Amino acid sequence: MSVVAIMHRSKRPREKPGPTEQADPRRAPVALARAAAAGDLRAAQELVEVVSPALARGVYSIMGSTHREAEDVVQQALIAFVQALAAFRGDSHPTTYATRIAVRTALATRRRNRSERSRREAFAELAELRRSAPGTPIDQLQAAARRALVRHLLDELPDEQAETLALHIVVGLSLKDVAEATGAPVNTVKSRLRLAKRALRKRVEAEPGLAEELGVAP
Repeated sequence: MSVVAIMHRSKRPREKPGPTEQADPRRAPVALARAAAAGDLRAAQELVEVVSPALARGVYSIMGSTHREAEDVVQQALIAFVQALAAFRGDSHPTTYATRIAVRTALATRRRNRSERSRREAFAELAELRRSAPGTPIDQLQAAARRALVRHLLDELPDEQAETLALHIVVGLSLKDVAEATGAPVNTVKSRLRLAKRALRKRVEAEPGLAEELGVAP
């Protein structure tokens, strides 16, 4: 299956379906995923359209809406998703599967680019938010501040903890969905979350400026 062909054709206007296609209901996402994994190009194109919104949200949740590489990472994640379809077992919804790939791709990109510059970009993002939304309630600004800085603190966590925290706290998946996406028992997911939160708490306590920006007691 050509990934380039899938990505290219999925952006084209959909051709008018023939009589047989009009009679058939839209295939369920899991069935689409299995058909795509078997080499069905049309199924792969439809599946990309189904998962693209959630996949993009996953990337932007980790990268930040203003990150200069976010759009490229969305494309990389879509390609990785299509390439990973052969390993999809149907244990979770394809959208959840795609979201996990999006988060992993975004985290890997952030880790490659981790530097002091990244920290400065996080604070610049907060400053821009305050300038562009002067009438925004303080609690909403603080929530946005937490999301922006947590994205950068994720870079310092072990991979499994960072992925679990990102999927649950940043993206908003339930514990059950995180367990299905990662293939780990719910208790393991809870343990990873607990360790991740403990590590972040220590990191914040070690740097008073972070506590102030996050709106939490040092």
